[in-house]
Amino acid sequence: MYAIIATGGKQYKVAEGDIITIEKLGMNDGDAVTFDQVLAVNNGKLSVGSPVVKGATVTGSVVREGRAKKVIVYKYKRKSGYHKKNGHRQPFTQVKIEKINA
Repeated sequence: MYAIIATGGKQYKVAEGDIITIEKLGMNDGDAVTFDQVLAVNNGKLSVGSPVVKGATVTGSVVREGRAKKVIVYKYKRKSGYHKKNGHRQPFTQVKIEKINA
């Protein structure tokens, strides 16, 4: 059984027991989180919503929050002496999927 959920402007295919890394939710470790934007559910028969499946939710618990590895952003314009180096660390939340309610 799996479901496709939408959170943080992205879509994720999840099953029970999966640990997914999503955009930061701003919650504490161990908190329960419910995703109500379920786009599709497959439990032997595929149910696709338009745009969401009515009455379907996915529940999970927050494993941890953190920041990803640094990504270097380097801007350069030739012949003008312009260069700029920047770094960025994207915050994330890891969620363990507990139950798919369809």
